[in-house]
Amino acid sequence: MKTTLFLAAVLLTFNNIISQVPEAGLESIKSKSLMQTVKILCSDEFDGRLPGSEGYNKAAEFAAERFEQIGLSPDGDEKYFQYLNVEYNKIDPPVGLKAITSQKSISYELGKDFVFRGFTGTGNLTLPVAFCGYGISRADLGYDDYENVDVNDKVVIVFKQNPEWKTNSKAWGQEYPREKSIIAYEHGAKGILFVSKPNDEKPQPLIGSVMHGEGEQLINFPQLQISIEVANKLLSGLGFSVNECQSKIDESKTPNSFITKNKAEIKVQTDYEKHAKTMNVVGLLEGSDPVLKNEYLIIGAHLDHVGSQAGLLYPGANDNASGSAAVIQLANAFMLDNVKPKRSILFVLFASEEQGLYGSKYFVDNMKVDTEKIVAMFNLDCIGYGDSIQIGNGKSSPELWSIARKINQKNFNLIVEATWSGGGADLTPFYEKGIPGLYFASRYSYEHLHLPTDTPETLNPSLYETLVKLAYLTAREIADGNYKREVVSK
Repeated sequence: MKTTLFLAAVLLTFNNIISQVPEAGLESIKSKSLMQTVKILCSDEFDGRLPGSEGYNKAAEFAAERFEQIGLSPDGDEKYFQYLNVEYNKIDPPVGLKAITSQKSISYELGKDFVFRGFTGTGNLTLPVAFCGYGISRADLGYDDYENVDVNDKVVIVFKQNPEWKTNSKAWGQEYPREKSIIAYEHGAKGILFVSKPNDEKPQPLIGSVMHGEGEQLINFPQLQISIEVANKLLSGLGFSVNECQSKIDESKTPNSFITKNKAEIKVQTDYEKHAKTMNVVGLLEGSDPVLKNEYLIIGAHLDHVGSQAGLLYPGANDNASGSAAVIQLANAFMLDNVKPKRSILFVLFASEEQGLYGSKYFVDNMKVDTEKIVAMFNLDCIGYGDSIQIGNGKSSPELWSIARKINQKNFNLIVEATWSGGGADLTPFYEKGIPGLYFASRYSYEHLHLPTDTPETLNPSLYETLVKLAYLTAREIADGNYKREVVSK
């Protein structure tokens, strides 16, 4: 009788442990530890985490050390690192921009009045300024902003975006800065100044960006984005504004290019590498089930941001130190559970999302396991700012989305119903391979996007913690085998 009671007690204790398994991981997810990691990733030492830089390498080393401390197995080419090559461009001080009119010379402030495009070229020049509309030269569309203006040995001002109208059924093509810069260069220009949507009700911020487009780097061709106020100063003396210039072009659907009465002085020094070495960071938690351990859940976020410009730091707290810190925290939560998940989990921090999803694309194209063995992918990107939770890709993976929504309704009730299809950001390469996935983000998350103000102090710790807990509980369902891989809806 005593033996029976003892065994019953042991069984009851064991069942209680099983029922509380998710609680061990769940309770370990705290805003304090998440924010501590975010602050480290946003520190001056990591210098904005631009892939190819010493700062990004330090951030990757920090993440790998955390994976090792947690107990994840290394799953890269060399321990936790999966290497790839990307373009890299360092912008060194001193830098400067001046408008030189007949009356005076005006110096402008980096970050407030202008920023450099991430792949600006080097330059030290003082040249006349030409206005060239949308910076398009397309004979096949019957539209050429350069047709009746001589921009040889000049700096051109162009709109960053393409027109919202068309001359025929054909698209304008890409509106990446590199494409417009090459066009200006081929017409003899020596530098380019982009101005963004002057007629929008809300002024467009001067963001730091390394999304530049395909093509060869123009080593000695400065590329800047300027404020509307700076653009108007460079157009001054002609009696009209850059806003009026855009309106005139849009109304007539014809170019309106001209030489201004002013000059621009630009100073910038860069150090460019076409094939800089960088890395994804990959850790593995092997599943406990002898069969299901051969199936994988991937939990990922991009570690990179846009770096710095001549000492102007873009810390990238929400984008995406928040997601990177969450991946580390989720790995720790799973390792704390006494009963390991049945399926294996790959925890991945991607490089070069900001340049064009290069890290996640490389990872997908070079996975060590068959694509069919990947049950799902969770992407965490910009998850710490705002007031509610949005889970994307629900239209492409409705069964996954349903699981997350049910967990939310039971525990948090913070998800908005809106979702989308087609992946998004680092989930996109997985979607294109037919892998189901969810994109975890916080709602209204982009007020400080790519600005020096994207600092840890702007985050919402309570929302941040809740979102990571939701991701953990959803991941636990998938990793424990309570989901069969669905067919992705295209």
